[in-house]
Amino acid sequence: MKIALDALGGDYGARPNILGALEAAKKLDLDIILVGDETVLRRELGALGYDDLPKHLEIIHAPQTIDMGAEPAKEVRTKKDASIVVCANLVHTKKADAFVSAGHSGAAMVAALFGMGRIKGVQRPAIATPMPTYKGLSLVLDAGANADCKPIHLLQFAVMGSTYMQKVFNIPAPSVGILSIGEEETKGNMLVKHTVPHMREIGINFKGTVEGRDINTGETDVIVCDGFVGNIVLKLAEGLAKTMIQMIKREVKKRPLAIIGALLSKGAFKAVKQTTNADTYGGAPLVGVNGVALISHGKSTDVAIFNALKNAALLVEKNFIGDIEAKMAALKPTFDAIEQKMHQEEK
Repeated sequence: MKIALDALGGDYGARPNILGALEAAKKLDLDIILVGDETVLRRELGALGYDDLPKHLEIIHAPQTIDMGAEPAKEVRTKKDASIVVCANLVHTKKADAFVSAGHSGAAMVAALFGMGRIKGVQRPAIATPMPTYKGLSLVLDAGANADCKPIHLLQFAVMGSTYMQKVFNIPAPSVGILSIGEEETKGNMLVKHTVPHMREIGINFKGTVEGRDINTGETDVIVCDGFVGNIVLKLAEGLAKTMIQMIKREVKKRPLAIIGALLSKGAFKAVKQTTNADTYGGAPLVGVNGVALISHGKSTDVAIFNALKNAALLVEKNFIGDIEAKMAALKPTFDAIEQKMHQEEK
């Protein structure tokens, strides 16, 4: 299996990407295509002690990079030799089975959409982000791909999120909730109110509305929302986890006895940190595009890149795209009927 890796993507440059790729090639027996400026990549490999290209690794030269401050669609259209664009095209032309990028997330999404297209029947792809919970793990989508959504988009997110949890975490009937401001289904904005009645028509294990506080308690396996709300949830969770750790450290240092307790609890703290560390999950799959694509955090370490490559390979192995295609085809009459009914209601 071949995975294309945006080898210069991310805040830390080539090194964590290369180290993650080396580990994946060794432990997972994957063939990794390092996509990026070949001079930079070979120099970094040399600094790591590899004068010759290691086994299971190859380089495809992609000299251009995406400007982080630029508009993603424009960058993707005009920079055909940008590493993210080349990665997506490798999947599209079947020269790679999947791609992983810790670079510009917006550009990765646009490159995947332009280069690989959408799965037939999917109106909007979504970023599906794993979130640690008290019970294990939940999946939040959309986490930023679509700021504005229609009810049909959330319905499709629910189907794709359920399929992901079935495939990756072997949950037979994943529970699904829609993010709202109360448990009562009469509450929420117009998007939520118009979506909820149809959630029970699409063959998923729908549990109703969930509140923000329910995400980390693991009330449902899948939580759907529009990308504007989902991205705020994601950034809030990241900031809160970091702040809580800093606050605990600050308060422990003020108390001598607490320092002893902290030393005795070091194992427990380490376990919690591991569970809440984004590196553990590697990246968020972009569901709905016609190929496997994982978007990793900009501050991804080599551990995150390794896990992203591992998860990408798992999705290919389990035919995740094929399952989404089959479900979208089976649900087409239902989705068409729902949309028709909504159009009539709008009139």
